[in-house]
Amino acid sequence: MYQTDPPRSPKDVLPTMYDLPSEDPEEPGLPDQFHLLQPRLLDETFRPQNYPSDEIFVASDLNLYYDPRHPLWHKRPDWFAVLGVSRLYEQRDLRLSYVVWQEGVHPFIVVELLSPATEKEDLGQTLRDIKQPPGKWEVYERILRVPYYVVFDRYKYEFRVFKLEGGSYAEIGLSEPRFWIPELELGLGVWQGQYQNVEQPWLRWYDGTLNWLLTSTEQESQRAERESQRAERERQRAEQERQRAERLIAQLRSLGVEPDVDT
Repeated sequence: MYQTDPPRSPKDVLPTMYDLPSEDPEEPGLPDQFHLLQPRLLDETFRPQNYPSDEIFVASDLNLYYDPRHPLWHKRPDWFAVLGVSRLYEQRDLRLSYVVWQEGVHPFIVVELLSPATEKEDLGQTLRDIKQPPGKWEVYERILRVPYYVVFDRYKYEFRVFKLEGGSYAEIGLSEPRFWIPELELGLGVWQGQYQNVEQPWLRWYDGTLNWLLTSTEQESQRAERESQRAERERQRAEQERQRAERLIAQLRSLGVEPDVDT
């Protein structure tokens, strides 16, 4: 490739998401059921109040290409969110991958679900072979500089949050399994409940009143319950009116007055 003067933008000369592989079946930690359901719950409850929905991109198990000098190097976060970028690639297409030098916006938060095969890399506890690409921790901390990095152990249900401070991740000490993120006006925490008919602890988002944000299914169920309760109140009110009318008729008849009752 010939150098131009001035140099052309990486967005113009380097591979796009259409040119780069979107699957790597040999990569360890491929999704099991939990790795499919948990990111879905994060997707369904992630609703930052200070960003319009069409400027929020969330993804799970999607190739994240991060280094224009090594365009094939990538990571596959279990879940990540990008703010201030179109939900669709160039506002017209579903993404095959997320290519940082094409998008121009880095992820704001990454969540990794710990598994035995990936735990040490996820926590930055492996030594890097200089002949190999950097591990996840190094990519998120030093290359992409992702402001918040969260790990969740599905076996111990441990929830840990790391915040980028001074160029390095510092773990946030949590007194409870919840953490408020002011930039999002949302909190992330461990919720014990049933999702997709499975009862266990799950990661999900909550609002400023400490209420867990509802999925669309939960919202519909809540609406149906409210409608049922409203219908029951109307039924009870009608029954009370009927009983009151019957008592009045009985009182009039006891006084020798035959009420004019429509039949």
